[in-house]
Amino acid sequence: MSRMTIRLTPLTVSNHLSRLRAEPPLVQCLTNAVVTNFTANVLLALGAAPAMTDIPGEAGPFARVASAVLINLGTPHADQRTAMLEAAEAANAAGTPWVLDPVAVGSLPVRTALASELLALRPTAVRANASEIMALAGLGSGGRGVDATDNPEDALPAASLLAAKYGCIVAVSGATDVITDGTDTLRLSNGTSLLTKVTGGGCALGAVTAAFLAVAGDAGPDGGGLVAAAAATAAYTVAAEHAAASASGPGSFAPIFLDALWHLDAELVAERLAAA
Repeated sequence: MSRMTIRLTPLTVSNHLSRLRAEPPLVQCLTNAVVTNFTANVLLALGAAPAMTDIPGEAGPFARVASAVLINLGTPHADQRTAMLEAAEAANAAGTPWVLDPVAVGSLPVRTALASELLALRPTAVRANASEIMALAGLGSGGRGVDATDNPEDALPAASLLAAKYGCIVAVSGATDVITDGTDTLRLSNGTSLLTKVTGGGCALGAVTAAFLAVAGDAGPDGGGLVAAAAATAAYTVAAEHAAASASGPGSFAPIFLDALWHLDAELVAERLAAA
């Protein structure tokens, strides 16, 4: 039997957004010190509920009651590394979706080893830039710190390899975002370069992806992890693109972007979504 073609439509994105706002998911974020505040504000603006519970002894129990979990390796101090493994194992035991954001893996040894441990625990989704995805798959050495030196299309073989090997969704951020489950691949061309000029512009998308996975529903043309991850990227980048139109630079962009997430609706998604 042939597999049904999966496409992302404005209605699909809007349906996910409506479900998220009707039953706000509780998103546990074990994320880096630089982006904690912005990530929490992004989740609140979108309609989800953030919780930055990231210490050993609490991370696991919280992951069992959370709707979804984000694990971001931006500043992984020793206690947080222990808590991340604890949360991932607890999320798996409870059937809670979780997202791995392997920030700056490749050249930095501590986080690269941790990323491999977490990947072996089979995250629901991996969200990263192209260089991080290639390094995670062993097909590259990473980017320049947190910045990518490759583009998402170059990283597609690595993304497909990871998706097939670990049974996860892989979302690669860039000018055109690429999201794959190893079989189907969706591409989105919304967004703005201003997201790269605000601290946490990429990291917060991992939390948004976790929130959308929490309301994913059954697999199919309008559900499942692939569609939910793509819908998260679409909602985030459409709002960013809209905000950029009235921002004069990074300083004004950040608050306008939060307002754009708050006011994001089906009409704006239908007007701007650029999906393939």
